[in-house]
Amino acid sequence: MTKKKNLFERFANWATIATGSSAAFIGAAAIILIWGITGPIFQYSNTWQLIINTGTTIVTFLMVFLIQKSQNKDSKAIHLKLNELIASHQGTSNRMVNIEDLTEKELDHLQKFYVQLSKLAEQEDDLTCTHSIDAANENNSSKQASFKQRNSYKNAHNKSAQSK
Repeated sequence: MTKKKNLFERFANWATIATGSSAAFIGAAAIILIWGITGPIFQYSNTWQLIINTGTTIVTFLMVFLIQKSQNKDSKAIHLKLNELIASHQGTSNRMVNIEDLTEKELDHLQKFYVQLSKLAEQEDDLTCTHSIDAANENNSSKQASFKQRNSYKNAHNKSAQSK
């Protein structure tokens, strides 16, 4: 994998690091302080106010794109790391890989499943017991089969006791 980045990506990385620094904050605070001190000199004119308004608007507008670029990259890296963990762990469901591509409605449906899974886990009294979606389905099926088997045994036992 090559580390060659395009010009915008290199600039965005540099700007993100630079603007997130203490020096950038101190610089911005100094600009505001100088602007405030110069207010009486310029008699708080419309031009004096326009300078700070225009400057902050331009900086804010450009920073939105830099922040979004940085967040997109970080988000993609985190998703890839999580996908690797999911794919490499034997007990996890590979259906979770690229889950971010689901619709909001599909995510809500999946969340309801995990709420139910959490409730089931609380009933198991074993904090070390974890389940993926697939394991939970298998465990649920196994538990239902066991429950049905116990009930049919109880029913058969009750019928034989009644017939005696």
